[in-house]
Amino acid sequence: MEKLNVWKFAKAYIKYCRKFILLFTIAVGVFAFVFFLYDIPIKAVTYSTSLCIGIFLPLAVIDIYKFYKTHKLLTNLRNSIVVHLDNMPPAKDLIVEDYQKLIEIGFADKMKNQAKSEELRNDLISYYTMWVHQIKTPISAMWLILQTDDIAQSPQLLPELYAQLIKIDQYVDMVLNYIKIGNDGETDFVFQKYSLDTIVQEAVHKYAKLFIRKRLTLNYQSLSCTVLTDKKWLLFVIEQVLSNSLKYTKKGSISIYMDKDKPKSLVIEDTGIGIENEDLPRIFDRGYTGYNGRKDRKSTGIGLYLCKTILIKLSHDITVQSKVGIGTRVIIDLDTYEDK
Repeated sequence: MEKLNVWKFAKAYIKYCRKFILLFTIAVGVFAFVFFLYDIPIKAVTYSTSLCIGIFLPLAVIDIYKFYKTHKLLTNLRNSIVVHLDNMPPAKDLIVEDYQKLIEIGFADKMKNQAKSEELRNDLISYYTMWVHQIKTPISAMWLILQTDDIAQSPQLLPELYAQLIKIDQYVDMVLNYIKIGNDGETDFVFQKYSLDTIVQEAVHKYAKLFIRKRLTLNYQSLSCTVLTDKKWLLFVIEQVLSNSLKYTKKGSISIYMDKDKPKSLVIEDTGIGIENEDLPRIFDRGYTGYNGRKDRKSTGIGLYLCKTILIKLSHDITVQSKVGIGTRVIIDLDTYEDK
């Protein structure tokens, strides 16, 4: 507990009672002046003043004691206010009550932010733990490939090495963007008009060797569309969707085209394993993996969550249609508020 500074306490109390002291002094002065005008003996003035002081002095002592107790209680609250406000002294008047309500509002807001920060911290720890386990798989696979006696004599291993590098690159991009999106939404958006065809072709080029490795057909239609967006973030979204299509499509094809009914809606459609009906409403929830993710045991449930979050910030949207055993159709609505 802090040692009481008597001088500081006395000045604070005088300041606290300054109005009362001023009024009392004026009243005494007025009475003294009136007594003087009526030529009342000085003894009567002295007696009345002493009587007033004698009455008010005990009250002042009691008030000082209460002021001291309140000061002591508030001083002790400095250490516990981070936890609760239960020991807050009762308000003596309307103004003090208003101040206490402001403190309660600020405290509630602080606790809310603290809970939000703790939740974000726990989410990050959980995600990093999962991410470390995930990234160890492609790294281990690459070590096995590189430990081959003569990799030059085994060219069939190069596509597998490339696939593992793609996975590592994807995991690193995902964790960096998860941090940016999770950091109170702070991002580096730069909006410009871009050719959608150029952005999508860049994503397709990245995964070209995986198409060949998995022997999947790419049905690509020219995308004659200009969109107002952030190229880097939209490219990340398209890469995530393509990555999911490649991951869950064992045979058949992946088609990329513009929706005929919605001229600014990009469609990425595959002939993969599809998504269960009960999983569809929650596929954009953070950490939700669904049946396919649990079966695969390598899904984080973060990819589609990031896609949805990023597209909302870009003023775009995303919807998914799917049937088990038939395939999945992802529609990215690239309209912006300016277009709408």
